Amino acid sequence: MRTVTCAGTAIDPGPRREVGARPDGAADPAPGDGPPAPGALPVVLLHGLRTSSTMWRAQVRALEAVGRRVVAPDFPGHGTRIDERFTRAGAVETVEAAVDGVGGRALVVGLSLGGYIGMAHAAAHPEQVAGLVAAACSTRPARVLVAGWALAARGIVRLPDHGAALNQLLVERVLPPSAAEDAGAGGFALHVVEDVLREVSACTPIEDLARIDAPVWLVNGRFDHFRGEERRFLAACRDGRLVVVARATHLVSLVAPERFTRAVLEALDELEHAPHLSASAAGRGPVGSR
Repeated sequence: MRTVTCAGTAIDPGPRREVGARPDGAADPAPGDGPPAPGALPVVLLHGLRTSSTMWRAQVRALEAVGRRVVAPDFPGHGTRIDERFTRAGAVETVEAAVDGVGGRALVVGLSLGGYIGMAHAAAHPEQVAGLVAAACSTRPARVLVAGWALAARGIVRLPDHGAALNQLLVERVLPPSAAEDAGAGGFALHVVEDVLREVSACTPIEDLARIDAPVWLVNGRFDHFRGEERRFLAACRDGRLVVVARATHLVSLVAPERFTRAVLEALDELEHAPHLSASAAGRGPVGSR
């Protein structure tokens, strides 16, 4: 297994490609115009709970700037599809359609809810997945834990504004202003939480990872409460890597957009320039940190 070397102390001294690296370790991809580069692997971005495809604006800009074709669909019950009922099957079908739309094979990148759906999709449709970045989803959705979240969600949605003010307060407290704007630009799906929690409680991420032959990157903020089982998740991967982003929390792509984008760019580089990677040491090697 090839480990991921991240900004700061290098874990693996082997060669790697630096994509627009700045002295502070953030990624600053070179600007570019025009259509996607011929043969460049496309990217499908899967959003988290309550938000929408707009949460990926920073990544879309950066990836398109280096010639990547990028698609960020909305799940049922979110964004442009807010009037639809969320189901896990419908979310997986959304990913399937998005990958078909970019040529039938892509690097799939999902955060939180998007990560769980990305794992389920990759296990069910391996032919569509060149690689998977599963961020902020390295814990199993245990039924007791999910039931507690669902109880809280039912209480919040009964507030006079259905929890809109509380949601906005939380967004403003945990995200930088530009990230908060991106997260909320497509609206917040406050009503969908209970449906999502019920559907996600049936997800089997450990089993899904064990069925995925494609390389998998588990990307977590160091202070993410969803990273509690990341070692177990890594061990389940046939060909896995773990990236821990320093000083970042759960919404790692929003609180550390440059470093998250760099992880995606390095995954693309590895997929396109090291196709010979062996899966024999999957999930057993050292860990990178950003």
